[in-house]
Amino acid sequence: MASLTSLLTEVRACTLCADRLPLGPRPVLQMLGSARILIAGQAPGRKVHASGVPFDDASGDRLRAWLGISRDVFYDPKKVAILPMGFCYPGTGKSGDLPPRPECAATWRKPLLARLNNLRLTLVIGQYALAWHLPEETGPLTAIVQGWKKHWPETVPLPHPSPRNNIWLRRNPWFERELLPVLRKQVSAALRRDH
Repeated sequence: MASLTSLLTEVRACTLCADRLPLGPRPVLQMLGSARILIAGQAPGRKVHASGVPFDDASGDRLRAWLGISRDVFYDPKKVAILPMGFCYPGTGKSGDLPPRPECAATWRKPLLARLNNLRLTLVIGQYALAWHLPEETGPLTAIVQGWKKHWPETVPLPHPSPRNNIWLRRNPWFERELLPVLRKQVSAALRRDH
């Protein structure tokens, strides 16, 4: 098995989907084998493609607030791995960004996940990550997130923190009232050295 360093070098040089990416390949991910939290998201947006920093946008601001952690902790790969289902910006469709390119997860996800041996918490964000990480959950996103206790405390399904989901958050006040306080405690516990 290749070392994590050589695998990440391969991933960051990937051009599998180059001809299908409107802005070309720029894999955006973060990980070291010591990470305790995995954030399994969708795919980078246009802003993240430009910066090369995962969740370097309004979605990231909201996600960090949900988790109760600073940018320094969030961007520490020894603590937090960020592996979207697609590592490159897939382009825009009629109602937002296109789905992550499927070649990415099929090629890279299993070898990368196999090197995360210290995980204590996996946060699964959005329908494509849910389909991979919680394949037994086939209902609507709201029902899956409402059933978060089924997978607690190792895995937590979350809606996407995008500002596009403001209406969902207004319609589901239980999310901020019930789930976020316990999620913040679990994040804090996962990051503690003695855990």
